Amino acid sequence: MKRINLDFKLYLITDRKLLTHNCSLLTAVKEALKGGVKAVQLREKDMGTRELLTVAYRMRALTKKYGAKLFINDRLDIARAVGADGVHLTQNSIPAHAVRSIVKKKLSIGVSTHSLREAREAEKGGADFITLGPIYKTPSKLKFGRPPGITTLKNVTKSIKIPVFAIGGIKISTIRDVGKAGAYGISMISEVFKAEDIQGKTREIIKKVRESMSKEVRD
Repeated sequence: MKRINLDFKLYLITDRKLLTHNCSLLTAVKEALKGGVKAVQLREKDMGTRELLTVAYRMRALTKKYGAKLFINDRLDIARAVGADGVHLTQNSIPAHAVRSIVKKKLSIGVSTHSLREAREAEKGGADFITLGPIYKTPSKLKFGRPPGITTLKNVTKSIKIPVFAIGGIKISTIRDVGKAGAYGISMISEVFKAEDIQGKTREIIKKVRESMSKEVRD
């Protein structure tokens, strides 16, 4: 399978519970978009369907304004309703191959993975890209045991052709390491949403990503 080239290297995943500076989720995302984010995954698992749909419509309008892609976590129905660019599946979601048979080429599909086996299954099922992690220890994933880590990241990037976004405990200081391990890009949540200056932090992250995810660095 030919490697797919995506037009984003930073994949921002939302979590309104991490906001610590008295701003709304939409305001925070807007600041990140101003900072250069080109792909946002709306991931608010505890929202009811109606509330999530309302937020998704507003997020769709916002991402369109800034020329960014919008992915909806798990909820294919909401992704289709709001005209999102894609859906992001977890290991508990409808399998990628089933979603692909429904959406054909109308939506992009991302899949969360934690191992080489899951990564291969996602690629075979028709995923356009995957997230792999957690690469480093992160409080939200401690219950899942030891993180896959850099070694697994290297093995996965060498074994599949679709883009791999590293996720989990990644800081600006470790972006270069995941780039050298072959990651196409990175996924972030807390590093952006906990920042006092979201726009400035986003610019700093994107600059580091561009420096660290080049072919020269990987080689």
